[in-house]
Amino acid sequence: MTGAILIGLGFSPLAASGLALIANTAPVAFGALGAPIIGLSSVTGIDQVTLSAMIGRQLPFFSVLVPFWLIWAFAGFRGMIAIWPAVLVAGVTFAVPQFLVSNFHGPWLVDVISSLISMGCLTMFLKIWHPKEIWTSTKILGRHDDSKVDHPEALAADAAASAASAGISVAKAWLPWVILTVFVFVWGIPEFKKFMDALWQFKFPIPGLDKAIIKHPPVTPKEIAEPAVFLFNVLSMAGTGILVSAVLGGLLMGYSIPRLVKEYWETIKLTKFSLLTISAMFGIGYLTRYSGLDATLGLAFAQTGVLYPLFGTMLGWLGVALTGSDTASNVLFGGLQKTTAEQLGLSPVLMAAANSSGGVMGKMIDAQSIVVASTATKWYGHEGDILRYVFFHSIALAILVGIFVTLQAYVEPFTHMVIH
Repeated sequence: MTGAILIGLGFSPLAASGLALIANTAPVAFGALGAPIIGLSSVTGIDQVTLSAMIGRQLPFFSVLVPFWLIWAFAGFRGMIAIWPAVLVAGVTFAVPQFLVSNFHGPWLVDVISSLISMGCLTMFLKIWHPKEIWTSTKILGRHDDSKVDHPEALAADAAASAASAGISVAKAWLPWVILTVFVFVWGIPEFKKFMDALWQFKFPIPGLDKAIIKHPPVTPKEIAEPAVFLFNVLSMAGTGILVSAVLGGLLMGYSIPRLVKEYWETIKLTKFSLLTISAMFGIGYLTRYSGLDATLGLAFAQTGVLYPLFGTMLGWLGVALTGSDTASNVLFGGLQKTTAEQLGLSPVLMAAANSSGGVMGKMIDAQSIVVASTATKWYGHEGDILRYVFFHSIALAILVGIFVTLQAYVEPFTHMVIH
C-alpha cells in the first residue's frame, strides 16, 4: 500500500519499493495486533507483557535510527542533514510511545498508537518549521536507472486516478483510514478477541503429524511431542477486522456492494502471485519446524558461545528472511532461543525478545515482501533489483540490533535494561 501511494506521488518503482520496505522495520515485532509476541509467548512460556516490555527496550532506539537511515538511503547524507529536525521528531515521537505502551500496557496496540502520535506530531511540527530547500526529485540519489517501468500505461492510469480524486474532501479521503484504525484498535483488545473466539473457532489436529514429532534436549528442556493443530479462529483474526472496516469504509465512500465485489476481485487477480508466494513461504516455515531444520540451525548458532547474543539475533533475522513472518520466526526459534540462553547463562527473556527484534530487519528481504512490493508498484519482473537494493540495509541494521543485544547481555549500564 505504501509503495502504491509513493508511486502516485511520482516516485520511481525502485524508490517506492525500497523506501517502503526499509520503513517497514521497527514496527514489525508488534505488528498484526501483537501476533508475533503472542506466538513467541506460546512457544517459550514467557508472559506476553514481559516479552513486550523487553522488545520495547530494544526497538525504540531503532525507531529513532530508521527514519534517518531511510532519508540517507534516498537523499544522501546532505539531504538527511537538511531535514534532520523533522526526521528526529518523526523518530522520537514514534519511539517514546512505543516504549511506554509496550512496557506499561502490552503488545497489542503498540504501533497503532505510536504511528498516530508520530504522524500528528510531525504534521504539527511542519506547520511551524520548514527546510531551507525543498527536495523535488523522486529518484534515489545517485541512481539514474531506477525509473524504468514495464507498464507505463498502468502508472499513467494511477496518475489519472490520483488527479481525478484531487477534488475529494480531505475528511472523506481520511475516512477509510480512520475506520480502519478504530477496527484495528477494537480487534486488538484481548477481551474482545477472547469473546470472538468463544463465539466460534475451529481446531483440527493433523492426522499422522500431530504429536508424532518428538523434540528432545537440548532443543527443549524436556522431551515433548510437537502438536500440529490447525486453528481457524477467523472471527478474532486481525484480517477479519480489516475486512469489515474495508467494507464499511467502501460503503460510506459511496461504493455499492457489486462495485466492492468487483474491486476485491480485481485486487485478488492483481495480487495472485503475491498470495501464492506468501502461502508457499508459510508452508516452508512449517516444513522447517516439523523437519527439525530450525533446531539444527539453532544448535549450530548456540556453538558461538559468548557471541551468541549477536548470532541469536541474526537467527531471528534469518527466520523472517526465510519464512516472511516475524510470528513464524518466533514460533520456529523462540523455544530454542530460550533453551540456549538458559544453557549459556543468559536471560531467556532477552534472547527470546532478540529473536523478534532481529527478525524485523529480515522483513524487508523476505520473498513475499519483495513480491508484494513489485506488485504494488506494478514493477513486475524486477524483484531482483528490489532485493539487491534493500539487502545491504537489511543485514546492516540486523547486525546493529545484534550488537545492541550483546551490550544488553554483558555491558553496564545496558544490562540494567534486561528483564530476568
